[in-house]
Amino acid sequence: MIQLRLLGPVELVAGERAVEIGPPQRRAVLAALAVDAGRPVTAGVLIQRVWGVSPPDGARRALHAHIARLRRLCEQTANDAGDVQLCLVRRSGGYLLQAPPDQVDVLRFRRLADRARETGRTDDDRAALLREALRLWRGEPLADVGGQWAERVREAWRRQYVDITVGWAAVESRVGDPLTVIGPLTDLLDEFPLVEPLAETLIRALHAAGRGAEALDRFATVRRRLAEELGADPGPGLREAHRTILRGNPPAPARRTAHRQTSEPAPHAHLPAWPSPESAPEPSPEPSPVTVRWPGAVPAQLPMGVRSFTGRADELAELDMVLASAAVEPSAVVISALSGTAGVGKTALAVHWARRAQAAFPDGQLYVNLRGFGSDGSVMSPAEAVRGFLDAFGVPPTRVPVGLEAQAGLYRSLLAGRRVLVVLDNARDAEQVRPLLPGAPGCLALVTSRRLLTGLAVAEGAHLLTVDLLTPGQARELLTGRLGVSRVNAERAAVGEIVGRCAGLPLALAIVGARAAARPRFPLAALAEELRRTDNRLDALDGGEAPSQVRAVFSWSYEALSPGAARLFRLLGLHPGPDAALPAIAALAGIPASRAVALLAELVGGHLLTEHAPGRYTFHDLLRVYAAELVDTIDSDRERHTALHRLLDHCLHTAHTADVLLTPQPNPVPLPPAVPGAAPEALTDHEQAQAWFAAEHTVLVAAVEQACASGFDRHGRQLAAALTTFLDRHGYWRVLAALQTSALEAAHRQGDRAGLAGAHRGLGLALDRLDRVEDARRHYLLALGLFAELGSDAGQARTHQHLARMSAAQGSPQRALDHAGHSLRHYRAAADRAGQSAALNHIGWLNAQLGEHHEALVHCRQALDLAQETGDLNGQAHTWDSLGYIQHHLGRHAEAVDCYRQAVDLFHRTGDRQSEAAGLLCLGDIHRVTARPDAARTAWTRALTLTGELALPDTDPLRTELRTRLDGRPEPASEPPEPLQPAVRTVPVRVVPETSTP
Repeated sequence: MIQLRLLGPVELVAGERAVEIGPPQRRAVLAALAVDAGRPVTAGVLIQRVWGVSPPDGARRALHAHIARLRRLCEQTANDAGDVQLCLVRRSGGYLLQAPPDQVDVLRFRRLADRARETGRTDDDRAALLREALRLWRGEPLADVGGQWAERVREAWRRQYVDITVGWAAVESRVGDPLTVIGPLTDLLDEFPLVEPLAETLIRALHAAGRGAEALDRFATVRRRLAEELGADPGPGLREAHRTILRGNPPAPARRTAHRQTSEPAPHAHLPAWPSPESAPEPSPEPSPVTVRWPGAVPAQLPMGVRSFTGRADELAELDMVLASAAVEPSAVVISALSGTAGVGKTALAVHWARRAQAAFPDGQLYVNLRGFGSDGSVMSPAEAVRGFLDAFGVPPTRVPVGLEAQAGLYRSLLAGRRVLVVLDNARDAEQVRPLLPGAPGCLALVTSRRLLTGLAVAEGAHLLTVDLLTPGQARELLTGRLGVSRVNAERAAVGEIVGRCAGLPLALAIVGARAAARPRFPLAALAEELRRTDNRLDALDGGEAPSQVRAVFSWSYEALSPGAARLFRLLGLHPGPDAALPAIAALAGIPASRAVALLAELVGGHLLTEHAPGRYTFHDLLRVYAAELVDTIDSDRERHTALHRLLDHCLHTAHTADVLLTPQPNPVPLPPAVPGAAPEALTDHEQAQAWFAAEHTVLVAAVEQACASGFDRHGRQLAAALTTFLDRHGYWRVLAALQTSALEAAHRQGDRAGLAGAHRGLGLALDRLDRVEDARRHYLLALGLFAELGSDAGQARTHQHLARMSAAQGSPQRALDHAGHSLRHYRAAADRAGQSAALNHIGWLNAQLGEHHEALVHCRQALDLAQETGDLNGQAHTWDSLGYIQHHLGRHAEAVDCYRQAVDLFHRTGDRQSEAAGLLCLGDIHRVTARPDAARTAWTRALTLTGELALPDTDPLRTELRTRLDGRPEPASEPPEPLQPAVRTVPVRVVPETSTP
């Protein structure tokens, strides 16, 4: 049977065999097709999913090439497996991957979940179906696919995973033992701490297991986090669970059933076999004429391997392939160079593989630590290393020639005609390594270094392999090997935190493991707590001697840097993360971008930094802690303050420019001039602004929190305001709520009433989007009162607009019209023509809902003229959407189709994906009314895909409407459908920030 696996790395599996798909981009194309298996996907949608909103010029040609290769791959795989159900075909407007839903793991996951929801099923059946669904997950979904689309899909699937896990846990607690669900729920709640159904299910399970005190502690933690991060109280479900425990109600007895034991297949290690002693070429019985007579010793210098070596299956497989290439190219010397950051386990990997492969080298294994990076700085010279190798072969001192060149010549002569493995560990650079490389085929040199030895690849044809950090699963396996299964399972939450705090660095994990193993009765939670203290984390990772001290090991790489690169590394400890773009790094250091490029290349070459995407850099958490520690101890308070000021000015000024481009503003309040060296980016159009926010929003969110914590309250508040439009349009409402809460606190500290008004309005908007209606109304009214005191017509206009939208959503169109009228009057007083357009469109839409379609048409046409005059693309999109609705209900279907197409295209350009999905739903409705079922289905399918990327729950009205239509339940209609509920259809909301005087 053929399987397409997306819930982990993208895989095509035939039977038990993984089929090679090709390069990462082709995997992304396959994933973009597979998520909609059985439905056509347009070329434009595929290009956006794979290449993003700004694809390169050759994207369409590249897509066609990938499609052609995938079509042949599907045909060949189907033929080999005898399965005719997998094929890739061209369909009108796009491509269709034909595969039964059960052959695509994510579709099977959803089908199993849907079956579990069917009425009439027993709890046993439901538990079994949900258990089977959850087993389909193999790790991070689409793990090897990058880009914004993949990240959105991952986020949506994670939320579905959380929902299904909650459902499984509730059923499993009823039919089995609640203890079985506590571990998985605890791990998941650590990742999603604000998901109330998850917290509620865990609390009820703890209570059912007789752990009431722990359940109460968990409730207190969740309540505190909700208050701190959202400014809200727990919902009804959590409160009821809390009351149940406080009343002392005994937990419902679990109905014990015989446990169904399932045998999980062991993971396959797809490792190419290296030559065994039987298959390895035998050494010549007689030396060739150019071979120096063997002195008699067969060196076996490999050091002892690491006990409980963990993971690295991909790296080991790649080294096996390198060895296999020696048989294909018998005339070449094979060289492989492993590089990676300090403590990542390069030596352990090299020695482990060398011991596995030593049977292929019957004439000896040489090993030397070249001390390229060490505590005393005593780098081994090539001459010293060569002399050690000659001694290992038993060459008498009297036969050792004078001079490095002559000694290296003798060394290579000894290796001629032999099969010897040479491990050159901890090399400083390529020049140190070259005299030690074998000169004849049959030998293999394995080099490790903290630096990327590009020179060896260029001149000697070395195969370069970067050793990365361990995945969370591999890290957990390492700790399990050191501490045992029972101890790790007994403190799952603590182990999860230790894994996260050690950042996947094997050295750090080994130190923690050794400390824990030395104190078997010491709780792992105490070690986790020690690591949690950022100012103490590197102290906690101290194994006693310098090679087992994370700080000392890092220092050897840092001390090898040039002064400029060392300063830049330290300053990066001030950057909020998670990654940094080149312009921001240049601003942080106050240097030109061209100079920053050179210094970054040095840091990347030394594996102190990673360029994970073109022009974007990051380092793992422990190196970040080390850099922050260095900048605190070496650089003065003034230097740190100045650098952070430059960075925050760069972020704020660029974000302000981008926000003005996204939402036209009549008279945007200018910011104070940026400090010298901040160098804000010069964005010029809507597309550049959208792309910049998409790339930088996670950094900007972290920058808001850092600014508010570092005495830069004005920067934090104004940056939160500048982010509001982008975060709202893209559905990041929880993030928006957290940022506006920080902005509110910053405004309080500054005594800034205008800032308070803007933050109340922004927080109200976020809570409104999160359906916390009463909390939202309270903040809106506080904002309205403050704006009135300040005499801000613009602020009052926008707040009335929010209240109008919320009133309409609650089924009060007349109250909504009153607020919209106030909004229009204040926009006119503020001379905000784009705002007037939004208010007129809102009034028109509300009149349309009341059946006054001709009056609505007048208002919306006025709104469109103003939106086009001001260049407000999002306002134009919403107004075209309203006009489409009105024309549809006036029976003018052709005009309605044109209006909705205009709206959908503009929503797509502005990144307003929820409005785009709602517009596609309405467009599909018109196609259905006009007897164009294929066009209707295409529009609805596109809309459903967008709602999935937005991670909307299955109960969301928009998703419900779309699924109803796609399931084919509604009959073809000759009349326009009833108006969509306001919760389904979005209404234009201007979120222009108020920037108060600093």
